[in-house]
Amino acid sequence: MSVRSDIPDLPEAGTTGPGRPPRPVPPRTGIGAMLVRLHFYAGVLVAPFLLVAAVTGLLYTFTPQLDAWAYGKELTVARAGDEPGPLAGQIAAARAAHPTGTLTAVRPGHGDTTTQVDFALPELGERAHTVYVDPYTGRVTGTLTTWYGSTPLTTWLDDLHRNLHLGTAGRFYSEFAASWLWVLVLGGLALWWRRQRGSRTARRLLVPDRSARKGVRRTRSLHAVTGVWLAVGLLALSATGLTWSRFAGEHFSQALDALRSGTPGVSTALSGAPGGAAGGHTHGEGGATGHAAGRVDPADVDEVLGAARRARLDGPVEIAVPRDASTAWTVSQTRNLWPVGRDSLAVDPSTGRVVDRVDFADWPLLSKLTRWGINVHMGTLFGLANQILLAVLAVGLICVIVWGYRMWWLRRPTRADRRAPFGAPPARGAWRGVPPWALLLGGAAVAALGWALPLFGVPLAAFLAVDLLAGAVRRRTAGRRATTPAGG
Repeated sequence: MSVRSDIPDLPEAGTTGPGRPPRPVPPRTGIGAMLVRLHFYAGVLVAPFLLVAAVTGLLYTFTPQLDAWAYGKELTVARAGDEPGPLAGQIAAARAAHPTGTLTAVRPGHGDTTTQVDFALPELGERAHTVYVDPYTGRVTGTLTTWYGSTPLTTWLDDLHRNLHLGTAGRFYSEFAASWLWVLVLGGLALWWRRQRGSRTARRLLVPDRSARKGVRRTRSLHAVTGVWLAVGLLALSATGLTWSRFAGEHFSQALDALRSGTPGVSTALSGAPGGAAGGHTHGEGGATGHAAGRVDPADVDEVLGAARRARLDGPVEIAVPRDASTAWTVSQTRNLWPVGRDSLAVDPSTGRVVDRVDFADWPLLSKLTRWGINVHMGTLFGLANQILLAVLAVGLICVIVWGYRMWWLRRPTRADRRAPFGAPPARGAWRGVPPWALLLGGAAVAALGWALPLFGVPLAAFLAVDLLAGAVRRRTAGRRATTPAGG
């Protein structure tokens, strides 16, 4: 006997009786039934990945506070002075403490923060040894192995969230979660909106049903209402997470380039020599491969920084050290707090002249939105308020997932002749009730989304193939039983 678990919309115990008419529930046909089946399977199969992403994201949210606690000696000075000393002297102190490696970048200290001097070595790959120097006394306060300026703790938590410390293969998990999160959110909103048909009010949509007894009805109310409150934030996390994912992120970058909306960078060529556009992160410009350090005089750094300050490049900055004397130094703002500071310029150290400049205000709109989205996702755009918001989203998503699995467990068939220990999915065949034009348009849209988001499209195609195969096997088995004589 096939089990149809889309029947559990029958009234629960205590919901009917004298003076209490049964609550009308829209019939499960066509698009509605397809949404139920998709939401069910996506929730059951994707939720574990979302749960891991939510927990690891929650841990990453408060890395600034964790860094301050774990690396206060390296990151901050004991007493801030009136004026920092020459930056060249600070680099010399860092070099004395770390004689090996190629100087690649410098982040001058300001206020109560230390100056950070990066040295790249081939064996470190994308990482670097960062020496921390008190900008007022020139004293070295410590050395850490960093990744684009991030401390070891932040790097560890970032890797945990992005790839579970499994390298490239681990990135499948996070992209899979982000690729399906928006599907679950939009599907859940549609189902909750549809369920309230006939009694649709703001209270019913946004406030849990306190009159519901313990059980499916109450759990569903908590699950759905919490999802409604979190919807905008979860959709934003899904979108921003996909922008730098492995496959969807590559497609996104290609789209930006096609629209001429990629992140612009300054030209660093001097005297007609070929220069690179600093479209990406400037750290490690000569990192793993190394460059002719003897051709670049670190003492030029003060002239470079002075030229940048005279050009009104204020706030925290990163100075990228060029590969050779025929390439300009790059100075870029690193302010992630609103209003974001991402102006950058190229300076000829021999003359102190700014040879090129790109201001954040001149970035294409899509590039600005991408930058803001990344900062929101990382909890840096609005400071502590941003961190608290991310924490609320993470905890809320964890609750929604737990309630979803609880519903799945409570609604499992338990009768002796219909027992399904792990629950039963909604009945298949709902697509037959969908108008042909809707199937055609929907199929085209899903195919396009599947190409843009491969870890949405490939799993969906695999699920459909398995589901169709399972359906064919069941029909064949049922046909054999129907044609087999009793006792035969």
